[in-house]
Amino acid sequence: MKSFRIFIIVVVTIIIAIIVYNKIYRAPRINKKSQAEMQKELPVVGYIVKSEKISSRIEASGTLLSAEQVNLQSEISEKVMKINFKEGSYVIRGAILVKLNDNELQAQLKKLIIQKQMAEATEQRLKQLLSMNGVGQQDYDNALLQLNNIKADIDIVQTQIEKTEIRAPFSGKIGLRNVSVGAYILPSTVISSIQQTDSLKVDFFIPEKYSQVVSEGDEVRFRVDASNNEFTGKVYAIESKIDEASRSIQVRAIFNNTKAKLQPGTFARVFLDLKDIPETIMIPSQSIIPEAKGKKVVVCKNKKALFKNVITGIRNESEVQILEGLEVGDTIVTTGILYLKPDMKLKIKKTLN
Repeated sequence: MKSFRIFIIVVVTIIIAIIVYNKIYRAPRINKKSQAEMQKELPVVGYIVKSEKISSRIEASGTLLSAEQVNLQSEISEKVMKINFKEGSYVIRGAILVKLNDNELQAQLKKLIIQKQMAEATEQRLKQLLSMNGVGQQDYDNALLQLNNIKADIDIVQTQIEKTEIRAPFSGKIGLRNVSVGAYILPSTVISSIQQTDSLKVDFFIPEKYSQVVSEGDEVRFRVDASNNEFTGKVYAIESKIDEASRSIQVRAIFNNTKAKLQPGTFARVFLDLKDIPETIMIPSQSIIPEAKGKKVVVCKNKKALFKNVITGIRNESEVQILEGLEVGDTIVTTGILYLKPDMKLKIKKTLN
């Protein structure tokens, strides 16, 4: 037991001796070494900040859509009596495309027209008698009420007859039909579809960072796989909110397709040239240090490393725009950024333009 205590005392003494040695002898050497490193100038490549005019281009995937498109459906359940269109043909607005059975409604209309003629004659006769005090006001009012009721019934039947005539809501190209003459259709039955192809919409998404530099009237260019030509359209609508999932915003352009060169549903590669931005600062992308709370760059000032917070804007393949944090004439470091520390001495071995 006594020997064990002696062993413990010896171990504790050795540990204390090691700690004292590190404190007294090694610490100054380490500090001297780190100070020597700080005094040593680190060779880096610099970039002199300047103001320039930039143009940015966005490339996005898009889809061509009809300016207007709708499925042709009936408001009532009835048998198809006639189909007046050819599949894939161009139809004019208001043209009767499909006629449904209206025999019963036509019979009701004829009956009501005859009743109306008799009611009008009765109303006129009583009106003359009323002027000569030959009939009471009540009798005339009843005759007038009956005439008005018949007119209302005629309007109802005529409205029902109109529902048996399925017309083109706008001029456009009609698709394939899904029904035949003699078929009994329901309101849920899709007879065909019609699309206005004289002009096409070009829908595409752009990153949210470009939402403030795209506006109505901007020109867009796009290509499709079915053609080697490049087509041009104009932005006419921008979605009012940014999509939370993709962090992008939907943009819609319009394209004049009067020669029917393109078809709806086609995939398009869209190119949007943003407006020129005069007098802005652009720096190499590799000089940006991303952090959790923002972004920084290293500025060489008085031959020492100075870390500055910056706010970035748009970027291209090799450069990024600086909105705040730098001034024209500043020299920023573009190499060895990960090894730099604040106030470390720097030596600019090369300057980029």
